[in-house]
Amino acid sequence: MPESPIHVTSEIAPLKKVLLQRPGKELEHLSPNTMDELLFDDIPYLFRAREEHDEFARLLRENGAEPVYLDELTSETLNVVPDLKERFIDTFLNQAGVSAQYYRDALTDYLKGVPETIALVHKMMAGISFREVFPGSGSSLSDLTGSKVRFLTPPMPNLYFTRDPFASIGSGVSLHRMRTETRCRETIFSELIFKYHPSFRDKVPFYYQTGNCFSLEGGDILNLSAKVLAVGVSARTQAEAVEILAENVLADERSEIETVLAFTIPQTRACMHLDTVFTQVDHAKFTVHPGIFPGLRVFSLKRKGGAVVTREEEGPLEDVLSRYLDIEKPELIYCGGNSPIAAAREQWNDGSNTLCIAPGTVIVYDRNYETNRVLQDSGIRTLLLNGSELSRGRGGPRCMSMPLVRE
Repeated sequence: MPESPIHVTSEIAPLKKVLLQRPGKELEHLSPNTMDELLFDDIPYLFRAREEHDEFARLLRENGAEPVYLDELTSETLNVVPDLKERFIDTFLNQAGVSAQYYRDALTDYLKGVPETIALVHKMMAGISFREVFPGSGSSLSDLTGSKVRFLTPPMPNLYFTRDPFASIGSGVSLHRMRTETRCRETIFSELIFKYHPSFRDKVPFYYQTGNCFSLEGGDILNLSAKVLAVGVSARTQAEAVEILAENVLADERSEIETVLAFTIPQTRACMHLDTVFTQVDHAKFTVHPGIFPGLRVFSLKRKGGAVVTREEEGPLEDVLSRYLDIEKPELIYCGGNSPIAAAREQWNDGSNTLCIAPGTVIVYDRNYETNRVLQDSGIRTLLLNGSELSRGRGGPRCMSMPLVRE
């Protein structure tokens, strides 16, 4: 296999290339009636969310990282391999739900009629309404009794959280079966890119595939070192998925990983993924939400004699990190400092979800001022991002980014 264009063996090494997705019309297709099923607690203001996301990209560029965009890479792939378009439309409709199946022929014709591939990708992401496909009045029972504003293919408003549909692991990727139906559809874009885009095709090993029946999401995967991968067992990632991932990573001769550490965390929306409660910000410094400690357990998975052996690690989290990362005294920086109220409030707004772009330098939401102050007091340089609208989707700077290359 040729040299991989993916290289991520650390959470803190200087970030060089990162996948983003600028929020689009899919956010305008949220409504109070659909927020819950689309996993939003509020409706972001799209214009301001785009401004905030552009500021995020600017911070990345100014600090040496090249942003690339999910929609553009998908469009490039379809342009380079033209015979993929019909297959991609078919894949999209297969996962788009009951309405899409019922109106499949009409939707297929509609999507085939979109002339530019970037416009096609944006249509898929934004969701397709009944009135777009059937602009005139119909005479069938469903036409006469149904709402003309209903979506035949639902919007995908979570796409700006590029961390979750796949994960970079060393020189490979894991393509995920996501926990919820509404997010499962998101993986089709990254799967198309990694399997068919000329920059990635036949160059990237796959450590997990969407065909697996257990859920796995990228926010639960942290590259703690070239030899140690951490994976959360969470509300979104099942233990069986961690075992499959560990088996594949540890068996690959190209992988340097020797240990997978599985963290059990509370299975609640506030503690959605491992990176919602735990991120690395420097060589020996980590942010953590203190609410995880009552039930936190850490297990090590290693390959011995051709099989993966699992055992529970003893001692507090600091001891586990010290053992596996060769750190003498790990420092845990608590979200919200010493205030339980600040910890709960800022955890809800992703105070622990930092994006480290170089050792000791992180991008954080400015609204989490108590946590940011504690980080600064610990010697961490914080690049502040206004995320008043972006944070409404319950994700922070790490959630909105998927590193492709770190030094």
